[in-house]
Amino acid sequence: MKFTDGYWRLRPGVEPQYPVHVRDVEVKADRLTVYAPAKRVTHRGDTLNMPLLTVRCTAPAPDVIAVRVTRYAGGVDRGPHFRIESDPAASPKVTRDEESATFTSGELSARFALGDEWRLEFTAAGRVLTTSPRKALAALSTDDGHFLREQLELGVGETVYGLGERFGPLVKNGQTVDVWNADGGTSSEQAYKNVPFYVTSGGYGVFVNDPGPVSFEVGSEAVSRVQFSVPGQVLEYLVIYGPTPKEVLRKYTALTGRPALPPAWSFGLWLSTSFTTNYDEATVTSIVDEMAERDLPLSVFHFDTFWMREFHWCDFEWDPETFPDPAGMIARLKAKGLRICLWINPYIAQRSKLFAEGAAAGYLVTYPNGDVWQWDLWQAGMALVDFTNPQARAWYQSKLKALLDLGVDAFKTDFGERIPTDVAWYDGSDPARMHNYYTHLYNEAVFELLREHRGDGEAVLFARSATAGGQQFPVHWGGDSESTFPSMAESLRGGLSLSMSGFGFWSHDIGGFEGTPDPAVFTRWIPFGLLSSHSRLHGSGSYRVPWLFGEEAVAVLGEYTRLKARLMPYLYGAAVTAHREGVPVMRPMALEFPDDPACAHLDRQYMLGDSILVAPVFSAAGDVAFYLPAGRWTDLRSGEVLTGPGWVRRRYGIGDLPVLARPGSVIALGAHDDRPAYDYADGVTLRAYELQDGASVTVEVPTPQGRPGATFTVRRSATVVEVRRGGSAAPWRVRLAGVDTVAAVDAGRPAPSAGGVLIEADADIEQVIVHLH
Repeated sequence: MKFTDGYWRLRPGVEPQYPVHVRDVEVKADRLTVYAPAKRVTHRGDTLNMPLLTVRCTAPAPDVIAVRVTRYAGGVDRGPHFRIESDPAASPKVTRDEESATFTSGELSARFALGDEWRLEFTAAGRVLTTSPRKALAALSTDDGHFLREQLELGVGETVYGLGERFGPLVKNGQTVDVWNADGGTSSEQAYKNVPFYVTSGGYGVFVNDPGPVSFEVGSEAVSRVQFSVPGQVLEYLVIYGPTPKEVLRKYTALTGRPALPPAWSFGLWLSTSFTTNYDEATVTSIVDEMAERDLPLSVFHFDTFWMREFHWCDFEWDPETFPDPAGMIARLKAKGLRICLWINPYIAQRSKLFAEGAAAGYLVTYPNGDVWQWDLWQAGMALVDFTNPQARAWYQSKLKALLDLGVDAFKTDFGERIPTDVAWYDGSDPARMHNYYTHLYNEAVFELLREHRGDGEAVLFARSATAGGQQFPVHWGGDSESTFPSMAESLRGGLSLSMSGFGFWSHDIGGFEGTPDPAVFTRWIPFGLLSSHSRLHGSGSYRVPWLFGEEAVAVLGEYTRLKARLMPYLYGAAVTAHREGVPVMRPMALEFPDDPACAHLDRQYMLGDSILVAPVFSAAGDVAFYLPAGRWTDLRSGEVLTGPGWVRRRYGIGDLPVLARPGSVIALGAHDDRPAYDYADGVTLRAYELQDGASVTVEVPTPQGRPGATFTVRRSATVVEVRRGGSAAPWRVRLAGVDTVAAVDAGRPAPSAGGVLIEADADIEQVIVHLH
């Protein structure tokens, strides 16, 4: 939201009050509070007839400082609030001298100038990270109400990332971002997943602790500052010191919640009925059987909206004409090795029998006068479940539990963005603050039911909407994209932006959702889809089975579905890292290579985990330009070596794209390519790429339950490569990429292999030593 008219003037109706200087300081053991008047106080009379801003610093965790700015403190705190997990290890310190008052948490300090001019600096490691200078912090009266605003300075060349799943450029500099969930597709400035958190290349992140409408001006209104503003009389923001972007994400997700670990089976291919296509059990069975006949591994079958009757969404009852025997059908599909997912949303259509039931019990959102809130957009006369009511939550969960008892494994939690603000909530929450937060309560209710019913580690959603903290309930997908190459690129930008907002897992509709993709779009989208954390074939008005797009699409889908299955020891290791540390599976280049300035703006390629670079192809002809950081990168499939740093321009065939192993990496590949869940350590192959003298790499291969499985340490010293195994006892192999022959092997057996020497080790061998020429 903009308040100024250029650099010198204010917009009509805007009256600002700026803190001029620190007048008083109050120190307690765990906090520092400063009092800053809106005009200079030189004598007692100056204390009259003006605002006094209260600025309080606390430390919810080491290296994190929460700044709370208050103008008027008498407002009723109606909630809701983001849940912040405080770390008892935080031991803040307060120091004061003649020039400044400083609050320190870990390595991060907030330093208030005590001179004649307002200045708040955030410092760490002997340098200033960012500053709130004169006229940056402000209380503003406007024609639209009262606001509090802060501006934090950007350094020269400093780039900003995050703020949720946004489909424009990955770097947010120059953009206005309004944190307000909306069902706007993937081609606009609106977003399904708005998160008031950003991370910068300057070594820190900022989280505005307000679930309501936060407006960001990122180097836009004031081009050398990030501005954020909220309506009302209180503003709280947290500054999080890294110094690396990964460390910022680790600390941010420790505060707002780390992602649950999705089950291993969820990483396989999901296939949908699509949205408005006609289907019944015979149609579904024919599709599933043809996937099997074509040797295309399938993990999950998803029933979209019309598993229920028209005008009844949601009553959670199968359409009896189309599905007369849902229990039998589910059993028959599960006998084929499939998991089952059902589409749901939090809306109750008037024709659903749950409407009268929910209205009578007080489980539906109402207007302040007590009338049930209703409209016709999406479902005729639909209402909204009030998840702030514990009984309404339990009622909604009970309807889903009946489906779980039937054999359903997962839910696609669609919608949750179109939440009205002219309503009254059961718990008295502020409607504007509940608009974004509603989706958190919705997804949490469904996820917790799945966890309780299926067990820890077996819960998984396919969710569209979210806000801060929503990363705890994976997986999220990118929403309604067009079936075009530009929309494919939009989807990737959205996913990378979301990953920089603390979300560890993300997916998208392969081929796009709206319209029917031409074969080139569909086929080019397949590798991108399978080289994402989660992979789903889904569309709107047409089936998304590959044979409808040609035999090339069938072949490409088979190749990359099997490649992903073989990569599961590596991918599930990255998933465990996301779960434990908050570092996402899909990563922007700037997250993995923060010291390479050429990576700052890259949003058409990404790192899958820490060791595999993927550059999707966004054209029918196959032309692609991608950037390689320093070193010798090896094509994971062909073995070709490309050298960075620098740009590569190539043309790739219809089923091909850059999938490159990072120099110095060791990537674990599994022994099975027909399913995502198996014993990853049994028969695992460690592919070592471009190990340099003195290198030491540790690879942890988890079990399909995410527990420790086997640990391998690979070291190179001159011409000797030593590989030591710990943990699970099973046969294993090592392949030294780019090495044609070796002088000798101590333990293990050299075997012929394309793309590098392969050494096989039996289950009882714990160490292999390879002597190079």
